[in-house]
Amino acid sequence: MTSLPYIIPVFFFYGLAFFSMGLLVAIEGGQAADPRLRKALRPLAGFGLVHGTHEWLEMFQFIDRSLGIPEPPYISIGRIAILGISFVSLAAFGSYLLAPSVKAQRYILLIPLGLEAIWAFGIITLKGQYPPEEMWTIADVWTRYTLAIPSSLLALSGLIIQQRIFRKAGMLKFGRDALWAAVAFGWYGLVGQVFVKQSLLPPSTVVNQDLFLEVVGFPVQLLRALTALGAAVFIVRFLRSFQVEASQKMAELQAERLRASQQREILKGDLYRRVIEAQEAERQRIARDLHDETGQSLSAIGLGLRGLSSSIKQSRNIKTLMELEKMVANSLNELQRVISDLRPSHLDDLGLPATMRWYVGQAQERTTSYLEFETIGEEKEICPEYMTVMFRIFQEAITNVIKHADASRTTVQLVFNPNEMQIIVKDDGHGFESNRSKDKTTWGLLGMQERTTLLGGQFLVHSNPDQGTKIEAIIPYCAIHRNDKK
Repeated sequence: MTSLPYIIPVFFFYGLAFFSMGLLVAIEGGQAADPRLRKALRPLAGFGLVHGTHEWLEMFQFIDRSLGIPEPPYISIGRIAILGISFVSLAAFGSYLLAPSVKAQRYILLIPLGLEAIWAFGIITLKGQYPPEEMWTIADVWTRYTLAIPSSLLALSGLIIQQRIFRKAGMLKFGRDALWAAVAFGWYGLVGQVFVKQSLLPPSTVVNQDLFLEVVGFPVQLLRALTALGAAVFIVRFLRSFQVEASQKMAELQAERLRASQQREILKGDLYRRVIEAQEAERQRIARDLHDETGQSLSAIGLGLRGLSSSIKQSRNIKTLMELEKMVANSLNELQRVISDLRPSHLDDLGLPATMRWYVGQAQERTTSYLEFETIGEEKEICPEYMTVMFRIFQEAITNVIKHADASRTTVQLVFNPNEMQIIVKDDGHGFESNRSKDKTTWGLLGMQERTTLLGGQFLVHSNPDQGTKIEAIIPYCAIHRNDKK
């Protein structure tokens, strides 16, 4: 055939290509997301490891033959058995790739089992028809005719199916790798396994590796080695698709988590909006009931007491009635303040700036701190729902100053910027650690922050102990105003 120094490296690299492929497939094949592909890669790994081992055995057999060392029968039996097992594994690989469903996978394994049965039955039949000294060569030829060629065609067909699957998944690069691997297996089976050893079994008597060497100029083992190398390279390349799949799955999982988180935030915002609307509706109802019923009753009681005090002559009784009248008047004033806090009518009648200015005047009566209010920028129309929420933020900030700051001066600013509004409340009171943990954050600050976030704004707190506090609520204009602006 060829000289010894030339053919030995061919056998070695031929076996190395398939053995390396089998080893890498065995390591990486379990990462495939597709169960069908994952099952198919197991027999492919077996084919690579077993067939690579066979080629190395054949290399040593060629060396022994060149040195005149006869091959023991048990070595020949083992080599033919290994060759047959490797090609049955390749047939199982192609069959799994062709199976469209789990049920089909069970039945499609009948193909490699059927090929194995034909192969075994043929060897038994041929054993009695040819001389024993020719039997090992005939068995090798029969194995390649009945197992190698059909198995390679099954691998070719299965890899073409896999290429289409990769293409549908948008993984065009790996689809091309699968297609080139299919081409390599096609050449390996249709050419590399047709030109076999010369034997008494037709058509190897004519179409054999000696004819191939005579026509092409190099041994068929070199063609097998090159196609094995090509198949191994492209199979290993499309194994990287598993990493891409894993990355895609991770990205999809992260995107799903982000969508779920965004959905939770939307639901949270919607729930908070409903809670605020319910609170405002309840405040309005309570204010109306207090004004219509309790307020009128207190007014009537005050008027009655004033009438009684003018008709009673005893000074002690007059004094008692005047004290009662004063208590009723104080209660009525306090009731009016509670009603205003619940739902100031000025908000609907006069708008946010005027209501804030009025509320600062009302709050000034309850504190020794000097409260100052100013409007900055050109005043713009504010949506009613925004106006209510902004008033509550401002109201809570003033309440916090009165209750906790012990400030001597507090400045309140309502700023109209081109794209956003600002409520700024700055005092020179005690202050606090603004970077403290959420667990120590007051409910008032949390409420202001939640309301600001509800309007798509930003809530900022700047404070340090004994250096006062500055609260900013930066809120974009409502959608209607922004659309009008455009």
